[in-house]
Amino acid sequence: MTIETETETEIPSGDPIVPPVGRARLDLATILGIGSAVIFVATAIVLGGSINAFFDARSVFIVLGGTIGVTTACFSLNDMATAIRVTAQTVFHRTQNPAAAAIHVLQLAQITRYRGVLVLQQHLGAVNDRVLHRGLSMVLDGTPGDTIDRLLQQEIQATAQRQARSASVLRKAAEISPAMGLIGTLVGLVQMLGSLSDPSTIGPKMALALLTTFYGAVLSNLVFTPLAAKLERNSSDEILINQLHAMAAASIGRQENPRRLEMLLNTILPPGSRIDYFT
Repeated sequence: MTIETETETEIPSGDPIVPPVGRARLDLATILGIGSAVIFVATAIVLGGSINAFFDARSVFIVLGGTIGVTTACFSLNDMATAIRVTAQTVFHRTQNPAAAAIHVLQLAQITRYRGVLVLQQHLGAVNDRVLHRGLSMVLDGTPGDTIDRLLQQEIQATAQRQARSASVLRKAAEISPAMGLIGTLVGLVQMLGSLSDPSTIGPKMALALLTTFYGAVLSNLVFTPLAAKLERNSSDEILINQLHAMAAASIGRQENPRRLEMLLNTILPPGSRIDYFT
């Protein structure tokens, strides 16, 4: 008679488990998208005449300076500095595979279940994710799993709010820049109507009136709006990874079966990234 036993995935050794490292890579979608839009507009300008006619320093001061000033008034200096820093990071975005992150925490959960919580001390130094590092540190300190989950969820929520505020800064700038273009148009029209007696000044004043509207539309639709959308996308990806790590740390703290953790992780993983680690 053959006795069937449940097969277990091989228990990781005591050597530190190497976590998946998010790669800081150049975001070609952002660069190519915005760059190609600017190139197409510039090409149309060149084909239609001289590109010098589309540059006016006064229009730049009105639209760009006015947009920065009004946006700063809507937020704070710290919000503006954070938004600039986060926006610059979109060019070199650090990506991490959700499936690889899930497998990593399952390995940690499995080795903890069979070797005890103190084994995490051997692996904690290799963890470079802030949420996971803090969660595992609380597990080592004996913090209950429910408390770990509550504290990490609060941290994730605070991080998401900061990122949402940075995206809001760009959204507000996208709203203000066309309005500043309209203000510049009104300034140019007033100056033009006030100097109708001198025909030589009509052309420059009309250029000021039209170029401010052009600059406002370009900044809003070709720069601020796409960058805000990219920030929101990157934020959602980071929140997913943080949720995986928080769920794993709380499960390890509650000393749950890693198979149950796998089931929980698959409930929040995208369909194409779901794992089958214990099969």
